[in-house]
Amino acid sequence: MENIEKVKKHILEILKNVMDPEVELNIVDLGLIYNLDYDGEKKVNIIMTLSTPACPLGDAIIINVKESIKKHYPDFEVNVNLVYDPPWNPSMISTEGKAKLGM
Repeated sequence: MENIEKVKKHILEILKNVMDPEVELNIVDLGLIYNLDYDGEKKVNIIMTLSTPACPLGDAIIINVKESIKKHYPDFEVNVNLVYDPPWNPSMISTEGKAKLGM
């Protein structure tokens, strides 16, 4: 099995293709991924949030997360746990993300 950290890094790169359509920035640079755990076998657990609890596209974003990972790792089990604590705020945006948003 591949190195755990290498797979985790690759999954984060994959998730940089999942956009939050309301903000027009990917969910990684937006700071929506709180934790990504890979067990070294075939199980990925992600703890993430949305930019707002009332996000109308939340379900679509979660489906996109799962499908994006499964495209590269079809045998993996992908679990997404959506949390709102701590609440997301703009300070969680990465430096790269702030640059893309002109902040």
